Amino acid sequence: MFDLILACFLGIICGAFTGIIPGIHVNTAGAIVFASSTFLLSFLSHEFLCVMLIAMSVAHALIEFVPSIFLGVPEEGTALSVLPGHRMVLEGRSKEAIRIVSLGGFGAIIVIIFLLPIFAILLPTFHSFTKEITFIILLSVSLYMIWRLSNGKKAFFFSLLLFILSGILGWIVFQTPISSGVSLMCIFSGLFGISTIMFSLKESSFIPHQNKFYDLNLNRHMLKGIFAGGVAGAILSFLPGFGPAQGGIIAQEASGGSGENGTENFLTAISGLNTSDTLFSVITIYLIGRPRSGIAVYMNYLIETFSISHLLIFSFAGLLAASISVIICLKIGDGFSKLIEGIDYKKLSIFAIILMIVILLVFAIIYEVSIPYFVLILITSTALGLLPHYLGVSKSHLMGVLIIPAMIIYFNIFITSL
Repeated sequence: MFDLILACFLGIICGAFTGIIPGIHVNTAGAIVFASSTFLLSFLSHEFLCVMLIAMSVAHALIEFVPSIFLGVPEEGTALSVLPGHRMVLEGRSKEAIRIVSLGGFGAIIVIIFLLPIFAILLPTFHSFTKEITFIILLSVSLYMIWRLSNGKKAFFFSLLLFILSGILGWIVFQTPISSGVSLMCIFSGLFGISTIMFSLKESSFIPHQNKFYDLNLNRHMLKGIFAGGVAGAILSFLPGFGPAQGGIIAQEASGGSGENGTENFLTAISGLNTSDTLFSVITIYLIGRPRSGIAVYMNYLIETFSISHLLIFSFAGLLAASISVIICLKIGDGFSKLIEGIDYKKLSIFAIILMIVILLVFAIIYEVSIPYFVLILITSTALGLLPHYLGVSKSHLMGVLIIPAMIIYFNIFITSL
């Protein structure tokens, strides 16, 4: 048992490292561990490596919100949180923002573990029923959310247009031989990262004094957000074609993301979704025999027979990792909050943009991507990411970049099944 606890702590350290450094995805670190597994298994157990991987993924899912909120550097799981979190920083509420995402992430893990028996009974049947109608579910949810988040016919038209344009961009890029991980990093940096920071610069934003005192109450609205994030994370683990993009939109509606406490509830739900999806993507190996994430795929290869004892061990490892990662997230977030006060916002913003571009170029060179084509994708996605600011509509509609390509794929499956 001591060796598994050690594995959990090692995983947390690795997850904190990958989470705090923009551009390093947890699947990259997982791939390194898996590629080295032949050597590592000569003196470590399969369970040791799996516990390390699950702890690393949970820690990463929580801590990656720190650079997203302070620097506006998004990944798929944190893209929707960039604008609300960044807004709270500009309001001097960075400590509150970090506590909201920490609370949401940890609370969602608790929700997942408590509701696991119910999920184990209902979701396998739900999964078998929805396999062939995923296209219809995606289309229905997307149209409803576009209508729900639009204020009038004009806003609905622009929202639908942005949804379609971002989907076309995603479909075109995904047809290229560029690695999906690199292309997604480029698209999300443009749509949600660079564009948001550029607009803040145009508005002459500045970083005010960050409040040391905050009024954070665990009320029924935040509990609703935690529950919505946890359940949404579990459901999207069962729906093929669904990821944080689609789950985030569902969680936004379920948490009351556009109400009086919209920003707080939404951040709680999104962070809860991110961590619960991470843990539940591993649990699906036991429930339906299929992994739903890169880390889960590696674990599935390492464990030949996924038993109930493995499920309990990995659930405990996820809970322990979430508990410790909350403390790390708060410490790092508070450190950023103190550091950021003495920095000129314009210089920080320019630095964040340059940092994102440099990271993207480094990955482009590593994966031998055509630099001119890569730059074209970044410029196009950044221009598209600026439009919602000027049109006065939600940037969440830009998640069409993932939803429409998924709809096309599952529409073909739907037609084939008829």
